[in-house]
Order: sequence, then structure tokens, then C-alpha cells
Amino acid sequence: MNARVLLVDDHPLLRNGLRLLLDAQPDIKVVGEASDGDGAIAAAVQLTPDVIVMDIEMPGANGIEVTKQVLSVSPASRVIILSAFPDAHYVKAAVQAGARGYLLKGNAPAEVLSAVRAVVAGHTFMCPEATSALVETLKDALATGPAPTAPPLSPREREVMTLVVEGCRTKEIAARLGIGTKTVDTHRARLMKKLGCGSTAELVRYAIREGLAK
Repeated sequence: MNARVLLVDDHPLLRNGLRLLLDAQPDIKVVGEASDGDGAIAAAVQLTPDVIVMDIEMPGANGIEVTKQVLSVSPASRVIILSAFPDAHYVKAAVQAGARGYLLKGNAPAEVLSAVRAVVAGHTFMCPEATSALVETLKDALATGPAPTAPPLSPREREVMTLVVEGCRTKEIAARLGIGTKTVDTHRARLMKKLGCGSTAELVRYAIREGLAK
């Protein structure tokens, strides 16, 4: 089944370029477009898309606010923010709003395709620039330990948490830490249980929300 995508951007040329890119894929289909927040909400209600590629700057409400509203009416949709800003402030705000992905408008087309496929599969996808911005602030926070309200994490759990936020897969985490993949899965499961998270996406959002990434 094709991943059904809604494009939300106030620039027709950009929407057209994204449509051509996505519709050329055998597993992706653009089912609608909108140029502002009101249009995005209306389209989300009507189409219930699998993925919404959302511009961060539009007339009226910005993409962060629209993301919150869209997910309230179409909670099964996954939002990918499209932005000109790689700052950690914007990335954090996007994640806190419920976005599953963050891309820059200058990213390669292949990254757009990877982001759509990743969020459809239930993963998060951050472009390298967004990941770097988050990881730098996360490292500073982890160096001083978890926030006072967060359960204490072991040094290994902190290492796994950092790599999960970076977007690393189980095999990559195992290779970088010199441990087995089953051990990585065990640490991830313990982190999720300890922090009350049901998925990797929730784990990333928890790290940001509780001050592990500022």
C-alpha cells in the first residue's frame, strides 16, 4: 500500500517539486496539498493522510502550531517539518508538538524520501543538521545527569539514550558501544519502562521535554 502524503507549504513551486519527487516513487502517493494552516487542518480531516510534510513558516499560524492542531484531528498522521532553520529551538518545538521528522529545505531529495519512509514505518527522522543541534545540547545536559524529576539513568543508559536521539539503529549502537544487539535492545527496553515511553519516538520526546535536551 502506498504511503499517502499531504503537502503543506505556501510556495506552489516547492509543493510541485515535492509532488513530482514523491509521486515518482512506487510506494508513495501525494493525496492533497494545502497552502496554510486552515487548509492543512481541513485536508487532514478529509484525507487522513499517513504523512504530512509541513512548512514551518506559513501565513497565519506557523507549522509548529498547525502540527498540534492537525494531530488533534488526525492523530494517526505523522508530521515531517520542513524548515530553513536547523536551530535546536525549532527542532525541540517541532518534536514537542508531535512531529516525527525534521528536514531542511536544502536537504537532498533522497533525504525527503528516507524521512517519509521512516515515519511511515513508525520511526523518527531528523536531518543531520537537526540531529547535530539536538545532540550538542543533549550531551551538555547528560554530562550533569538527568533532570531532578527524571528517574536516574546509568552511564550505559545515558550512552544508549544519546545514540537513540541521534537516530542510530540497534546494530549501529551496538557497534559504537562495543556491545551486542540484544544488550542494546535490553537497555532500550529498560529505558522505555523506566521513563514510561512506549516507542522510540516517545523516548526522544521525553529526553527533550524533561530537559535531557535543552
